[in-house]
Amino acid sequence: MPVEVSRGGSVPCRVVVCRDCCCGSSKVTGVDHREQTARLAKDAPVRITGCLDVCDQANVIVVQPSSEGRAAGGRPVWFGLVNDPAATEDVAAWVRAGGPGVAALTDILDLYAFTLPRRARSAPLRDAG
Repeated sequence: MPVEVSRGGSVPCRVVVCRDCCCGSSKVTGVDHREQTARLAKDAPVRITGCLDVCDQANVIVVQPSSEGRAAGGRPVWFGLVNDPAATEDVAAWVRAGGPGVAALTDILDLYAFTLPRRARSAPLRDAG
């Protein structure tokens, strides 16, 4: 998939959505996983990945900073328990506002954000296959 570049030449935020053993499965009930992914894709490129090894936080979404955000010191932000449309919309709105390094986290999103456990930090992001 080609990288989308905005008119200003910067790379936009990217969203990584875990869809493996727990995230995106029937283990997380009451969530339309396809709709969630489609909703996020309206505002940013979305990459589906295999297990991110934080199953206790299912559904996990990672927002990677845009080139502007990275230049401003932004780093990927991990969100867990994103299990309803309102939470998905909050993530999408933050991405539209600029995401990491550009827009401050809202109080609501701060409740979903978590620090990646040390055990998972060494594992690379894997594509779902």
